[in-house]
Amino acid sequence: MEPLSSNTLHVVIDMQRLFAEPTAWHTPTLSGIVPAVTRLARAHPARTLFACFTVPREAEAAQGRWVDYYRRWSSVTGERLAPGLLDLVAPLAEIASAEMMFEKPTYSIFGSPAFESHLARHRIDTLVLTGVETDVCVLASLFDAVDRGLRVIVPVDGVTSSSEAGHRAVLDTLLPRLPEQVSVSSIDAVLRAWPEEA
Repeated sequence: MEPLSSNTLHVVIDMQRLFAEPTAWHTPTLSGIVPAVTRLARAHPARTLFACFTVPREAEAAQGRWVDYYRRWSSVTGERLAPGLLDLVAPLAEIASAEMMFEKPTYSIFGSPAFESHLARHRIDTLVLTGVETDVCVLASLFDAVDRGLRVIVPVDGVTSSSEAGHRAVLDTLLPRLPEQVSVSSIDAVLRAWPEEA
């Protein structure tokens, strides 16, 4: 991998208790990527941001087809969700300050205008995406980044999904079709190409 510049940003997607604990959206393999994601976040604390999925209080408060979506997943709406389940998992919760966190009501982090403003303000040209789920929120964010001309790096040991088939399809079939725009890599390779901040 070619060296990564100071215009690189690590975006941690939806590493929240909602997906780590036994809820309707449980991703059992999330715990397996926490050490690698944490290692990268600690190596570049000033260049790491956290995307956090938000949910409406009730299905009818959502927009358009999201109403039907949250009728199906009513157990994860705000009125039924246990307090704290939208928080980041440990130890990422100890790393992330309020200004490093961007809430999104959509699959893609680009659903946050504040995030887009941050990219423009810091002239970001490369995103390293980690988190869950490979075939949903990570993928949606990836395509939005590609459409904006950004380089995207996906470490295989930094992403996972509740669907192993979906996870593997993205990494093995879909992303190799985009070699000019997306690199499938590893946390170790990213750290070698992006020296740790002093």
